[in-house]
Amino acid sequence: MYKKLYKYIDSVCEKLENEQLRESFRKCYLNTLETTVKFDENGEVFIITGDIEAMWLRDSSVQVSHYVRLAGEDEDCRKLVKSLLERQFKYIRLDPYANAFNECANSRGHVTDETEQNPAVWERKYEIDSLIYPLWLLNKYYNYSKDFSVFDSEFFETYKVILDTLICEQDYAKNSSYYFRRKGSDDTLANNGYGSDYKFTGMVRSAFRPSDDRCEYSFLVPSNMFIVAVMNELCKNLDEAKIFNDYAETTKKLCEEIKNGINNYGTVETEEFGRIYAFEVDGLGNALLMDDANVPSLLSMPYMGYCGKDDEIYLNTRRFILSKSNPFYFEGKCAKGVGSPHTKSGNIWHIALVIEALTTDNRDDISRIFDTLVSTTAGTGFMHESFNCDDDCDFTRSWFAWANTLFAIFIIDCIVDSDN
Repeated sequence: MYKKLYKYIDSVCEKLENEQLRESFRKCYLNTLETTVKFDENGEVFIITGDIEAMWLRDSSVQVSHYVRLAGEDEDCRKLVKSLLERQFKYIRLDPYANAFNECANSRGHVTDETEQNPAVWERKYEIDSLIYPLWLLNKYYNYSKDFSVFDSEFFETYKVILDTLICEQDYAKNSSYYFRRKGSDDTLANNGYGSDYKFTGMVRSAFRPSDDRCEYSFLVPSNMFIVAVMNELCKNLDEAKIFNDYAETTKKLCEEIKNGINNYGTVETEEFGRIYAFEVDGLGNALLMDDANVPSLLSMPYMGYCGKDDEIYLNTRRFILSKSNPFYFEGKCAKGVGSPHTKSGNIWHIALVIEALTTDNRDDISRIFDTLVSTTAGTGFMHESFNCDDDCDFTRSWFAWANTLFAIFIIDCIVDSDN
């Protein structure tokens, strides 16, 4: 199986001069396939994150994203991605407010959370990115394979659920029944679990971030940007495939409202950096200025398709993110980069380093990031969730497939393809 995939790996490795780098690339590229993928007796795929037994909609989407580029020529890759999309869509129809799922209805996971429980749900943290990542993966799959069979009745049934949920969460105090409480944890939402105060902006509420941490303010700007980028591309792909989309006008209206909300409420004028994007806002005048290593992030927006690398406000925001003005930017003896409130202060994420490289054309910066990535694996050859900026042997999550996938993408996009 995956004969063309292994041939592709060999072709990349032939272009890498360093034996240690070749080994690290091979290990990271195959990490999802060799350690996190399971097909059941019905041929349905289930993909864990690595060291957690559940399947996250976000993580699983990224974990196969480097295989998608082979979907047009490798039948096994095509089957893997299509099967994953089918399972993701099934999960979304089951509960659009859940972020992670069990392989079956076995009641594993966070069963004591106070929210609407389902035995198939591992965790029910409502996050915009959990709904949008499968659509992001679908776009990538179609772009490489031109297989329009994925736009079937189950897809449109799922898409309606996604669209209805996002529209509901634009004005959630009036429309939404979602609540979340976790005893003894900062994860409990404000107002007894129903969410913090806000003013309608046109943006969509996200209760939690891509880190699974609770949002401080309701409107998570990078995740709203993610909606606009992915849904606009989806409409274009449906038009190209000549597939009638009942929801096209509703989608375009939603995207316009979100973009207007970002422009009107999601930026802040700063003395040092000029106008920059805020990380979170509430429409009432409050704004959180920071960025998080998890994606979608403000740093990742060109990579996710919201704006160009040369966009003025993005460049201002990037200068802020990659400075000590960002409370989660750290510099130490072995690295500098973006971390997260999800991990301890001083820890940098490999994911953020890769995203920093994928969103610039500056070859000096890319070379520096390359050196950092290959020298901070603690001798394992794998990427990690985070590592201490003074000591890469002090790291979190030795088995984290999302980061390994992004490293493989970095090697292909920034090192191999850029040299051709």
